[in-house]
Amino acid sequence: MKITTVIFDFGGVLLDWDRKYYYKDVFKTEDEMNFFLDNICTTQWNSQMDKGFTFDECILKLCKEHPEFEKEIKAYKDNWHVMLKGAIDDGVDILNKIYDSKKFRLLGLTNWSYETFPYAKEHYKFLEKFEGILVSGEEKMIKPDAEIFERMIEKFNLNASECVFIDDNKDNIEASIKAGFIGVLCKDHNEAKKELTKLLELDF
Repeated sequence: MKITTVIFDFGGVLLDWDRKYYYKDVFKTEDEMNFFLDNICTTQWNSQMDKGFTFDECILKLCKEHPEFEKEIKAYKDNWHVMLKGAIDDGVDILNKIYDSKKFRLLGLTNWSYETFPYAKEHYKFLEKFEGILVSGEEKMIKPDAEIFERMIEKFNLNASECVFIDDNKDNIEASIKAGFIGVLCKDHNEAKKELTKLLELDF
């Protein structure tokens, strides 16, 4: 098996993003915050922006559905950057080792709004190490949908069987495997390093 390409997911692998980093200071109790994030500004709602809808249109619709939370919902866009806490050192270490080896193409595949991704590119210079990045919001399709993996293959002229895909989401990994990629689940960076050591023959 010849591996030519390593593809990274960003959130949870290279970058620490969590809505709670902002909303923990908005609500009086953790229970109130969790209710809001589990029932109002949900991960499913956020995925609409990842799929290419604008923050403004998604916020407007949600405010109409939940007017009692209008202030908290409208704060989502302006405080999005607070939710992006910073780089995950273990993930960036993996990226740097692969980059320095000069043995593999480096690509990104991320569920991210086209409106906010420029902020990440500006503030995290290690993203410049990628040959190319497919952003879901720009393509108007998201992981784990099969079409985004097909688009990845098409856009970067890939042979899926030669590609390792690293993601912290099990559903995304399973979808990548169905598309022919070699999936590496990165819920634990040390475990991922062990698997990547075997696959890439690099010392992490």
